[in-house]
Amino acid sequence: MQRRSFLKKAGLGAVAGTAAVTAPVFAQANPKISWKMTSTYAPSLPPLFGAAQTFCKMIEEASDGQFSIRLYPAGEIVPGYGVMDAVGNKTVECGQTASYYYYGKDPAFCFDTAVPFGLNTRQMTAWMEQGDGLKLMRELFAPRHIVNFPMGNTGTQMGGWYRKPINTLADLKGLTMRTAGFAGEVLSRMGVVPQQIPPGDIYPSLEKGTLDAVEFVGPVDDEKLGLFKVAKYYYYPGWWEGSAQVSLYVNDGVYEKLPKHYQSLISLASSYAGMQMTANYDAHNSEALRRLIANGTMLKAFPRDVMDAAFAASNVLYKEFCDKDAGFKKVFENYMAFRDGTVPWFRIAEGSYDNYLGIALANAKK
Repeated sequence: MQRRSFLKKAGLGAVAGTAAVTAPVFAQANPKISWKMTSTYAPSLPPLFGAAQTFCKMIEEASDGQFSIRLYPAGEIVPGYGVMDAVGNKTVECGQTASYYYYGKDPAFCFDTAVPFGLNTRQMTAWMEQGDGLKLMRELFAPRHIVNFPMGNTGTQMGGWYRKPINTLADLKGLTMRTAGFAGEVLSRMGVVPQQIPPGDIYPSLEKGTLDAVEFVGPVDDEKLGLFKVAKYYYYPGWWEGSAQVSLYVNDGVYEKLPKHYQSLISLASSYAGMQMTANYDAHNSEALRRLIANGTMLKAFPRDVMDAAFAASNVLYKEFCDKDAGFKKVFENYMAFRDGTVPWFRIAEGSYDNYLGIALANAKK
């Protein structure tokens, strides 16, 4: 008994001694840093805002509390669409947003999120990580004093909510519609009056009749916003967002001052948080869609003439921007070459598999 007591005391003493020696070393290797982070989104949108929460939590836990980031929802420090400027001018050290909200600053920012008839989620990840995507986006963001990181993807989005059915292309004429990025410009060529409205203002605008139609994300978020209560017709696919990447922005000055292992931690944490976001949507969109339909939502596919007109208008707009902007053209050509090279494989492998399985499951239930 005395021997065990002695060993226990000796062991605790050794641990205490080790802690006393290593604590200063740990503090030097992991300096105490506190950042502020702003988001375009709010807690009312769990998959989107939740990715930022996951990111902050992982940073703090992995650094044993030495590196902490306080997260602020849209509007608490800056407006939802003020993330780019806030990070660039160091009002905050980092932020979460979707880059196509800054279409007005430079249309090429849309390639960091989504463009009409662009890459799907896995193709986007491949372009960013194995293609030239991240390199080109880093070059694009550098003059804004931002280091960007992919931080999740919503997957292919829906085509939005409409008060009246869209039976032909003519039914789009004169519609006032909330959308973002390139989609608004393309839709305007098709007769739509586009409006870019922050997430928090979407429902009241649709409810009051300020908007005739709204597109946001997909079933999970659209259900949360209650859009089905004020618009009956739900269309697919969101041809302007074959995927939609969300990004982490970090001010380049504060980023460059971080220890290398903190820089690596930012990359790892944003990747993990992003994976969780995409998994959240993939796991829960189907059940949210079933609830929406049970509540009276009319699910419809866009008519072929609408899809064809959108494809044609998108290509005209791309050419216009390429003709007048060499920077846009550089990114566009790389992005679309990657799309054209990967689509055949996806069509042969996953497309055929998904189509067969969908038909087989439907037939098995008859």
